[in-house]
Amino acid sequence: MKRTLGIGLAVVLLVGVVTAVVLGQGSGEQGRLQTVRGVIGSEKLAFFADQRVKDVFAKHGLEVEVDPAGSRQIATATDLNPYDFAFPSSAPAAEKIQRDRKAARTYAPFSSPMVIATFDPVADLLTKAGVVKSGPGYQTFDVQAYLELAAKGTRWDQLPGNTAYPARKNLLVTTTDPRDSNSAAMYLAITSFVANGGVVSSPDAEAKVLPAVSRLFLDQGYTQSSTEGPFEDYLSSGMGKTPLVLAYEAQFADRVVRGDSSVRPDMKLLYPAPTVLSKHTLVPLREAGDRVGQLLQSDAELGRLAATFGFRTADPRHFDDVVKEKNLTVPQTIVDVVEPPAHETLERMLEAIAKQY
Repeated sequence: MKRTLGIGLAVVLLVGVVTAVVLGQGSGEQGRLQTVRGVIGSEKLAFFADQRVKDVFAKHGLEVEVDPAGSRQIATATDLNPYDFAFPSSAPAAEKIQRDRKAARTYAPFSSPMVIATFDPVADLLTKAGVVKSGPGYQTFDVQAYLELAAKGTRWDQLPGNTAYPARKNLLVTTTDPRDSNSAAMYLAITSFVANGGVVSSPDAEAKVLPAVSRLFLDQGYTQSSTEGPFEDYLSSGMGKTPLVLAYEAQFADRVVRGDSSVRPDMKLLYPAPTVLSKHTLVPLREAGDRVGQLLQSDAELGRLAATFGFRTADPRHFDDVVKEKNLTVPQTIVDVVEPPAHETLERMLEAIAKQY
């Protein structure tokens, strides 16, 4: 009789242990989380560091650890062996990684169009100069008209009737350093497209556009290595230092969503015509990285959280809901969007510009 009771008790205990294990596996928060490592473009660091994002991944049994790096660096110089996924901020960089690592697929859960952040008086001045024009619900920055002024070395104080910003410096968009930064590469993609009359795709086209596009960087003088640098100058120093600054739309939208008081009523965005999308593209390097890509692409909660950081998401409703809630005026659809050159072409042009510094 005692032996029978002992066996029965053992069975009950065993069932309890099995049940606990099954329940633990069903919820990442109760069971042990699988650590997944990724290297990401620095623009997404705040998103991955957010506790709400961590909690969503934990529900799916994942703990995602990330290291930030420049998108060009991820594609060309980073040892990817320790990582389960690479998540640069541009499609050309992801294209190279996918090809080199023979990845079966990629995911593009976020995007952000390149914009020109400026101020109302500067926008009014450039409207008279024919550079800023009215678009379908938003103002555009005519890149062709801008290139024509830049080619002449036009200074701000040479614009007719300019009393709003009579600065004795060249009329140039402030960018980051093309030797380091993805946003500068995206600016090169835009300006080279316009200078070439289409996507640059041959050595002859590269040689044709390089003299004009190189000056857009070299004539600025000192440039910073991260997009946050000139954007912070725009917010803190105002029109005097940076009347026109290249930025990601997400940078501006993120500040507005967070209620940042440094965004003042006279600040506004212009959309280059044409522009390019910075497509944040995840390349899975292992199965665990593929799970992260799937979740970022399809999980509604992660999509809503990404939109609160200013990113346009795979489901456009997330971004639309956020900007409506915060009364942020941005275009629902951007019409004039072009593709950047292939990675190798873009790299050759960037290296050619770098040699001139």
